[in-house]
Amino acid sequence: MRKDHNHYNMFVEVAEDCPVTAGQIPVAKDETTKTIAVLQYEMIAEQPYTYTQEDVLFEVYAHRNNIPVERREEEREKFFSKGQPCLRTSALGKRYGWGIHHNAEGKLALYAVDSAEYHALKNDERMKHVRAMRSSHK
Repeated sequence: MRKDHNHYNMFVEVAEDCPVTAGQIPVAKDETTKTIAVLQYEMIAEQPYTYTQEDVLFEVYAHRNNIPVERREEEREKFFSKGQPCLRTSALGKRYGWGIHHNAEGKLALYAVDSAEYHALKNDERMKHVRAMRSSHK
C-alpha cells in the first residue's frame, strides 16, 4: 500500500517572504507553455474542493509530460512511488499570494492573502497551519 500524500484540515499560509500583499493570478507566457503555477491555479481555483493534493501534483505532471489518459493510472502509481514535494513548495504560496486550504476530505481551495476568507482560515485554531516554503535561504 502506498503512502497517502494528501493533507487534511490544514491551511498553507503564504510564505514569510512572499513578495505580494494580494493574491495574483499566475499568467502563462502562451497557451502551449503553461507554468506549473498556472496549471495548479487553474485546477484548484476553477473547481474548489474538487481535487486533492495528489490529484493536482499528478495531473500537472501528466499534462507537462504528455502522458496519455490510458496510461495515467499506471503512471500515477510510479509517480507517487518516489517522494514528491507538497504544495508548500508551490509558487502559488511562495510568489503569488495564495493560501491553500485542505479540507477534512483532503480537497483543496485557494484563498487570496488579502481576502476575509484567508484571514478567517488563518485564525481557525481547529486546523493545522503551515507556511509555504520561503524562496530565500536566509
